[in-house]
Amino acid sequence: MRTMPMDNKAKLFSYLGLATRAGKLASGDGAVLDAIRGGEAKLVVLAEDASDNTRKKITDKCNHYDVPLLVFGSRSELGASTGKEERVVFAVTDSGFAKLIARCQVIPAEVE
Repeated sequence: MRTMPMDNKAKLFSYLGLATRAGKLASGDGAVLDAIRGGEAKLVVLAEDASDNTRKKITDKCNHYDVPLLVFGSRSELGASTGKEERVVFAVTDSGFAKLIARCQVIPAEVE
């Protein structure tokens, strides 16, 4: 498994912070599930260290409602990027921010 380049990682955390300040991010299980069900979620970001139960619940809901899911970072990294304590899951509710964040996960092909 390849890891994301560091500058992409920093960009993703920066975009999450911007989305938070713009009011375009829902956090926590309940708020994220409501955003997914309500059609507001354009992208869901889930911490790599989320519990198995949370991972299954969020993954199933994203698959059912056809919402892209990005599993990335630890709960402490995600929380710190948004100026909050540890956070496990976010829903990005703005399509512009969702595109910016999704682009960060693209890993360029390695040259052989």
